[in-house]
Amino acid sequence: MQPVLDLSKTYAVALEGGGAKGGYEIGVWKALDEAGVRVEAVSGTSVGALNGALMTMHAYDKALEAWSNIKMTSVMAIGESEAADLKRMLSGNVPLLELPDYLPKLLGLIDQRGLDVAPLRAWIRQLVDPAAIRSSDISLFVTTVSLTERKGLEIKVNDLDSDDAIFDMLLASAYHPAFKNEPLFDGKQYLDGGAFDSLPLHVLIDNGYRNIIAVRLPGGLGIDRWFRMPDDAHITTIKPNVDLGGTLDFDAERSLFHMKVGYFDTQRALYGLYGRRYYVRRTLSDRNALDWILDRYERGGTEEPLRKRIEQTLPAEARRLDARDGDYYELMLAILEEEALQRGVDPFCIRTDRELMRASADAELARRKAESSDAESTKPKAESAQL
Repeated sequence: MQPVLDLSKTYAVALEGGGAKGGYEIGVWKALDEAGVRVEAVSGTSVGALNGALMTMHAYDKALEAWSNIKMTSVMAIGESEAADLKRMLSGNVPLLELPDYLPKLLGLIDQRGLDVAPLRAWIRQLVDPAAIRSSDISLFVTTVSLTERKGLEIKVNDLDSDDAIFDMLLASAYHPAFKNEPLFDGKQYLDGGAFDSLPLHVLIDNGYRNIIAVRLPGGLGIDRWFRMPDDAHITTIKPNVDLGGTLDFDAERSLFHMKVGYFDTQRALYGLYGRRYYVRRTLSDRNALDWILDRYERGGTEEPLRKRIEQTLPAEARRLDARDGDYYELMLAILEEEALQRGVDPFCIRTDRELMRASADAELARRKAESSDAESTKPKAESAQL
């Protein structure tokens, strides 16, 4: 495939904060590296700062291992049973009648001071190599908030003198409001950088970078810092179209899924693929798409007049599928994706539109054969019961 991103240029990467969703950024990193995208700077907030440090170190294998094995107890000083209770509450799976039993447990964990993140401190010191950051060919910027000084900060980590300063500034950027807030090496207290700039584009622009890849992790409580974007800035945004879960729901299995989504979402951005949940190389024209849609309705046995179908039914379908923008191809793909998802077609594969049509049709045929086989297998039992 031919990339739509100009690989002759170098890029800066902005990594948004998102806690447990950070595995997504590791998937993005893998895809960028495979495509040969040259990165000269990384900015990160919260978990984006930690992932940015690993990118600056060129330590992909270390990042992959860390996120493939992460769990709540890797970040917070709680027991396995407490982690299970917290996980259940964060996922919203606690029935209303059981809330009175769970709330005291949550309050006991927080202990009016916040969740103890001693494991996170140790995790950062285990993963991060300050010497590798200082000597890196990639510049690393992180954002945080100094509670002591009551101001937001943008820090170039490569320039920090001491190892403790590097470790603690990465921790400061990730100091979620739910965490126990303790003074760091300099005696000051800090807050998660998401309270200042969740997607740190400003620091990159301010330092002269103009070709930027922005990696979003929607669903957090972060703030996007407003500033006037220069006319010569070019931002390529990569973001998920699926729910990645909660900010504190650290789980290895979910992280593996996040990495896969991040990897394929980056393929979509790099190669101009179509689709929301699938990754589709376009081969059909707008007219081909309209013919497919009309043929689909005709195969469904509708006797609706053609004009009514085009002027009323299709616009209504576009509204339902949130495909009002774009051409008939966008609507066709929205319909096709909905059917493919319902039929269980694996999204994590790059296909042409025709290949996705065949995969969806094959899945439907397999379903009907299975149903027919099940019906045949139960038939003798029913006859036997009647006898």
